[in-house]
Amino acid sequence: MLVSLHVKNLALIEEAEVEFGKGLNILSGETGAGKSIIIGSINLALGEKAPKEMLRDQAEYALVELVFQVEDEAQARQLQEMDIYPEDGQVIMSRKITAARSVGKINSETVSASCMRNVASLLIDIHGQHEHQSLLHKKKHLEILDEFAGTKLNGKKQKLKKCYQEYQKVSEERRQALQDGEGRERELSFLEYEIQEIKEADLTPGEDEELEAAYRKMANNRKIMEAVGNAYEMTGGEASATEQISRALHEVQSASEYDQELEDLSGQLEEIDNLLNDFNRELSGYISDSEFDEEAFYETEKRLDVVNRLKDKFGGSIDAVLRAKEEKELRFEHLQDYEEYLAQLDQRLGEAEEQLAAISGEVSQIRQKCAKKLTKQVKEALIDLNFLDVNFVMEFTDSGKYTVNGRDEAEFLISTNPGEPLKPLGKVASGGELSRIMLAIKTILAESDRIETLIFDEIDTGISGRTAQMVAEKMNVIGRSHQVICITHLPQIAAMADSHFLISKNVVKNGTFSEIVLLKEEESVTELARMLGGVKITDTVLESAKEMKELARAAKELNLAKS
Repeated sequence: MLVSLHVKNLALIEEAEVEFGKGLNILSGETGAGKSIIIGSINLALGEKAPKEMLRDQAEYALVELVFQVEDEAQARQLQEMDIYPEDGQVIMSRKITAARSVGKINSETVSASCMRNVASLLIDIHGQHEHQSLLHKKKHLEILDEFAGTKLNGKKQKLKKCYQEYQKVSEERRQALQDGEGRERELSFLEYEIQEIKEADLTPGEDEELEAAYRKMANNRKIMEAVGNAYEMTGGEASATEQISRALHEVQSASEYDQELEDLSGQLEEIDNLLNDFNRELSGYISDSEFDEEAFYETEKRLDVVNRLKDKFGGSIDAVLRAKEEKELRFEHLQDYEEYLAQLDQRLGEAEEQLAAISGEVSQIRQKCAKKLTKQVKEALIDLNFLDVNFVMEFTDSGKYTVNGRDEAEFLISTNPGEPLKPLGKVASGGELSRIMLAIKTILAESDRIETLIFDEIDTGISGRTAQMVAEKMNVIGRSHQVICITHLPQIAAMADSHFLISKNVVKNGTFSEIVLLKEEESVTELARMLGGVKITDTVLESAKEMKELARAAKELNLAKS
């Protein structure tokens, strides 16, 4: 669950620390007090885009930090599969934002925004103010169903994706083949020319390196011979090193007759003399064998031009040229045996479509079974949310074409009154009804995904009275098995709070600041009175708030007894 939230220098918040509790956490406050900033800051820490304007005026940076306590073993294993290891059971997610950039970290290790979003998807589910509007789009309905199906569908969908990609690949190859048939003779002629060009070159891997070394040696023959000649003069000519060492050796040897200590030095000098003589013989041989061959230089240069031209034309290396030859020979065979090639493509396409149809059918069967369970659970949840005579089903149709999701098109249908026919969700439900439907769906998905923390940003849109009371009771029930954080304007929902936080906006020294505080029991009653009566809180309104709190407490105890 989400243990704490720390926010610094974000919009109206200079610095705030919130410690959330188990069960239902309610955030309330007047319009404009900064409630949306709290949800916005959580979203930032979870990897959402960080607008620069969120940075508080004159602040060098903004910081948001979330601390999660992970107790579920399956959840911990999923995190470990993503290389995230809770420390003492905790995962700390933070985001530091400056004017230039933002940096996300998990347990002090810098990670990408996409990594933060993936980790967040395991720990928390946020229902934004307008998210229920997504229910107006049929595509969202199939996404919800697949999310509900979870592991029952995951493996099949992976296989479906691979089959679809293969089908698309073969379809494109066949389309290209049909298109290529028009210029087949022209391409055959060109391919034959290029294949013959590479064959005639008779390239050998590594040949280019040997040619370049030989060419470099021959092209610099004059410099080489001049340098070698000078070296020979210095070591083997008149007054050369050889002559000087030979004289030195004679002198030392003659002196060694009178002093035995000179014998070792004489031996060393004799070795040097022998080595230098050997060197001079080899150098002389090198000079004799290195006569410049004009014809050999021409042939090397010519061959190197051929090799480099082919390298430039077919990929930059001899290996690339040889691979290009193989590809062109294969293409040549396909075009030469065009009818057979098309027949092979038709066969491959048929096999790919057969596999795609089979896996699409399997996916569709799983979806339809799961859809019955999902709609049954949603219907039960909707009854709890004051849809007394509701009927809720999912209708499947064949799209008539294959996609990465198969051929299924699925849409939620609803009837909210007895005798009324089922109609598409978007054509029947009002904003308040959509909000409650999404609440029901989110609750069920959270159960199947084992997500512990649910956040609802103004789930009370478009509801009041008895419906608001039933939504409040539903939120309390959800809070028995999940941590729920809810921003609300409705006192009925706020009265159910296990922990009630007030967000307020204050002006201090010409500066505007938002702060968030945990309310005590009496303070919570006062906030309920404000929500009931507005600016002026009369004794009557205060008594109504107390009564509402008592009724909420009784309802919570009753729900607890039932569970």
